Amino acid sequence: MSVQAAARTSSDAARANSDARLSVEQVSYAYSANPSQAPLFTLEATSFQARPGEILAILGPNASGKSTLLKLIAGALQPLSGRVLLNGFVTHSLSPKTRAQRIAVVQQESPLLFPSRAWEFVLQGRHPYGRRMRFETEDDVIIARNALAQVGAEHLSDRWMDQISGGEKQRVILARALAQQYADQVVLLQRGKSLRIGPPANVYQRELLEQVFQTPLSVELGSSGRPRVSVLPGK
Repeated sequence: MSVQAAARTSSDAARANSDARLSVEQVSYAYSANPSQAPLFTLEATSFQARPGEILAILGPNASGKSTLLKLIAGALQPLSGRVLLNGFVTHSLSPKTRAQRIAVVQQESPLLFPSRAWEFVLQGRHPYGRRMRFETEDDVIIARNALAQVGAEHLSDRWMDQISGGEKQRVILARALAQQYADQVVLLQRGKSLRIGPPANVYQRELLEQVFQTPLSVELGSSGRPRVSVLPGK
């Protein structure tokens, strides 16, 4: 999964401690049904930065904390600890109007409010490549279907997302990440914990991805030098 933020530059951005456009500093969060009870879910302290022009992907299975992290970045949630800076400004402290002017969010992990086929779900991974109001191209559709084939889920292409098993969904989620054709940086989450952050070659390690997605994988470097992840056949 990926996140993009468009922000207006300002002379006040000099308050930031680096040239990062986005800075997530030891940010954590906890959902509790009752403040006196143990949290239902906790996102542990997470830190990373993204510089102007970089694409950062947030990857992980269901219930790993992706949506929570995106809401913290967008300023919709106030962190339990730490802070999120966008051009030097704390995002949750911005007024709703200012946030709307500086941050755009395309929700990709929302509950299925309407039926979606697997290939359509994977196609969402191509949204960051769209320009203005342009819809997906034929190339985007081909990339999405190839990503499904790469993880051994081509046969699920026309299946409805709410009618496939948990294991099959994990493959489709991985396919959507592959459809993004990677990124400059990847944040890998599992059960609210940031397992690894860095360039794709450092994050897309076979043992690590097998642990997260609970399926046998192979990881090879492509001609571009970027890792290629495939689900092993017959598994």
